Amino acid sequence: MASLFRDSPEYEARRRTPFTPTKLSMPDIHAAVPAHLRNKNTIKALVYVCRGVTLSVALYYLATTIEPVALSLGTRKELSSLIVDIAKWSAWSFYWLCQGILFAGFFTLGHEAGHGTLSPYAWVNETVGFVLHMAILVPYHAWKSSHHAHHKATMSLERDQHYIPPTRSSLNVPPKDMAEKIDYWEILGEAPLYTLIRIIAMQLFGWQAYLLFNEGGNPKYRGRFPNHFLPSSPLFRPDERWDIIKSDLGLLVMGILLSQFTTSFGVAALLKFYIIPYFVRYFLVPAKAVLTILRPAVQSLAYHVHVPPACRSYRSIYRRSEWTFVRGALSTVDRPFLGWIGRFFLHNASHDHVAHHLFSSIPFCTFCYNLPAVTEHLKPVLKDDYNYDSTNSFWALYRTFRECCFVEDDGDILFYKNKKGQSARSLAISKQ
Repeated sequence: MASLFRDSPEYEARRRTPFTPTKLSMPDIHAAVPAHLRNKNTIKALVYVCRGVTLSVALYYLATTIEPVALSLGTRKELSSLIVDIAKWSAWSFYWLCQGILFAGFFTLGHEAGHGTLSPYAWVNETVGFVLHMAILVPYHAWKSSHHAHHKATMSLERDQHYIPPTRSSLNVPPKDMAEKIDYWEILGEAPLYTLIRIIAMQLFGWQAYLLFNEGGNPKYRGRFPNHFLPSSPLFRPDERWDIIKSDLGLLVMGILLSQFTTSFGVAALLKFYIIPYFVRYFLVPAKAVLTILRPAVQSLAYHVHVPPACRSYRSIYRRSEWTFVRGALSTVDRPFLGWIGRFFLHNASHDHVAHHLFSSIPFCTFCYNLPAVTEHLKPVLKDDYNYDSTNSFWALYRTFRECCFVEDDGDILFYKNKKGQSARSLAISKQ
């Protein structure tokens, strides 16, 4: 049990090692990956899609038996009402967890479709991605656009669409040569229970805040009404506006279907069968997609559907003069999120994420697809530039909130600083 609340050996070793920016180039990295691993297979991809949908529908129909079975058991004199209630709510809890995992898998498959990796045919990717994301109330085209912008500028403080950290000045922390311990505590200090409350708030509402208000997105859009539903949003190019309208129409259709379901079966049924699994999904995908830091002084939501919860205190963030595509991609991390469940149901989204950022057009899914093999080919080339962290992902999420507080206003290669104003890692060679 103690190991669940302990940083991994890989994390501790990286903290102790001064950071040297990679000198690798994309030609070096491309040369390590065999060409056949770039192949896409429509049939295999659709098998994954059908598997997820079939399991979700089967689980729904099994859940429809929970109340009738509980009612039947309640008529048996040898069973107390307490035992029946425990059995009933245990069954519902199992359904919510499993359906939430399957919803998270829908998100991941839609993410893959957005990258064009399910099939060599664009219409297959667009159709599958649109339908899967519509089913879980995700604006497919809008999210796809901002997500692609993130991939083009990962960990660039000026250009990344997500993971934009607060700076010392934005939190009103005094300059580092003047700040005292009490200054950091007054602004950043909080009790562990309050940290837990913030985490729960992030997991439940962070995604919606990002879509509606671009919370945690690039601050260059502030004051220009950036969101993922307005075709005129500054997040999108003019030629993308019809796609945004299509996403909105898809959400409208799904809203109508849910409204009809509620009319037929009631609000309680909607809550049990859809709403709760919908939010359970946010304790899985946002656990690997969203890092939200909600403070009295600032709300900072960083969103992206690509890694499990991670404190990036030992990883680098770049300003323009030091950023390259490779350096940004290698600032991501691989995590064994949920073990085999993450591989099987979340389609390998966390286990091989570094490779995904280097090769976002290579199929992502587990076993029959190729990204796990790509990771193995990359490790000998990347060496110490490869980031892996086996820390329990939920403990790492807590660590994020406690350790990743802000970055400095100056400098070209930055690390998060904690509540004491200390960074977890240093540069091997100081930048002048």
